[in-house]
Amino acid sequence: MPKIKMWSTLIVFLVLCSFKVECYNVLGIFPHFGKSHFDIFAPVMKGLAEKGHDVTVLSYFPQKSPMKNYKDYTLKLNNSALSMGDMIAFDQLPGIRMQRYLEPYILGIFGKEACEFALFSTPVQQILDSKKKFDVIIAEAFNTDCFLGLAHKLKAPIMQISSSTILTWFNPRFGQPMNPSYISSCFMGFSDKMTFLERLENTIVVGLHTMYYNLYLLPKYNSAAKKRFGKDLPSLKKIGNNVSMIMINSHWSISRPKPLSPAFIEISGVHMPKLKKLPLNIEKWINESKDGVIYFSMGSMIKGHTFPEHKKQAFLRAFGRLKQRVLWKWENDTMPGKPDNVMIQKWMPQFDILCHPNVKGFVSHGGLLGTTEAVHCGVPVVVMPQFGDQHTNARALEAGGGGIVLDFHNIEEDTVYRALKTILDPEFNKKAKQLSERFRDRPMPPLETAIYWIEYVARHKGADHMRTAAVNMPFYQYLLLDVIAFLILALAFTIFIVYHTIRITCGMCCKKTQKVKKS
Repeated sequence: MPKIKMWSTLIVFLVLCSFKVECYNVLGIFPHFGKSHFDIFAPVMKGLAEKGHDVTVLSYFPQKSPMKNYKDYTLKLNNSALSMGDMIAFDQLPGIRMQRYLEPYILGIFGKEACEFALFSTPVQQILDSKKKFDVIIAEAFNTDCFLGLAHKLKAPIMQISSSTILTWFNPRFGQPMNPSYISSCFMGFSDKMTFLERLENTIVVGLHTMYYNLYLLPKYNSAAKKRFGKDLPSLKKIGNNVSMIMINSHWSISRPKPLSPAFIEISGVHMPKLKKLPLNIEKWINESKDGVIYFSMGSMIKGHTFPEHKKQAFLRAFGRLKQRVLWKWENDTMPGKPDNVMIQKWMPQFDILCHPNVKGFVSHGGLLGTTEAVHCGVPVVVMPQFGDQHTNARALEAGGGGIVLDFHNIEEDTVYRALKTILDPEFNKKAKQLSERFRDRPMPPLETAIYWIEYVARHKGADHMRTAAVNMPFYQYLLLDVIAFLILALAFTIFIVYHTIRITCGMCCKKTQKVKKS
């Protein structure tokens, strides 16, 4: 028996040694101060660390407790516009259509501050001074490109990751089609089926936003990056065109189908943790509701208690007419006029609540994380979008059968009540469940997908073979403007020759006819 045990141990040891285990040095660069953005990136970076890779992270959000294989370089906010990363009151949101046109301008303010402040910070210098060699760098794709200069300086393959659907100005970097006839700007709130006027507006907005980024913001980012890393730094546009791949917090079932290049990887749902047991008071409230529960939250960025009074009263009266109970995330201790079927609390475990089988509806602002969680749990949503990509998230969710859009500016008791009755209808609930099935049905879970492709890029030293030829094409070649011009000239020349040939032939025939008549 001892000999058999010894040989068994030896065989197991040899089998384990036969597996090739590669551990990579990974750097994550996340210079935006939005916590909801980092909620997408953190699970990916922690997942890499748990798998044995050596992970370094530059961000505003260090881990609360030390983690094996995970090292933080922590950025700190100054007292400027970056402080706007705190929660927003409703009266700070203008709510006008012009706001959607100006979103890139607002993002640009934060992007320039990140370049001017975070790029010159001590943590960035510490990373440079460490002389550490990285196998792959993951940089956020959002409102600034100046940190691509840091990635270039470290001479490692670069990937990007986006916490939202892709912003229009990043499409050319990956040779990604951006046809405004059915692919909406993430700021405009159009579905993939647009009217003529919507297609016209969408085309203009996509063009204007892309030009604004390339002609106004990118030169400023270039200037900051060259100031930080030296005048010999290539243009950020050139560095950007060498980015290997981008991981997007989207999935076609929610954001609607569109063609994707091989360098586009969808990882929507990567932020969702394992389900946990609900707090006793919330669990008791949900379980004792024989007709189900509606969950109401305006996310982590918007202060729920600043909800306009007349709109709050409209909701309270509408809730009072329902048989269902309501959980309302409310940052104050009290809510005057609250009916008995409404429970308020400053913080609630949203994902765990939404996945409870007795939760029948969700009232939301349309943030992508909450929208994704609702779709995953199969809960229909009443969406009141406020800013950013929320308008587009709302329309996409509505088009997929997972919710309806409620215009925040036209909130009255009856409009709220009708919207709630719509999502509580069993047929609507069935559509939400079908959308959830489509969202969940994938070859690999989102976190495994993200880790696989990060390792793929590291293994293949940048995986340049995945980028299409469109990346480095001049715009006139990509849009076939030279071919169209040639065909127009060729057609014009052909028409010219045919016309003059016919004219000469007809002239000769006329002369012969005249001669015959005279003779």
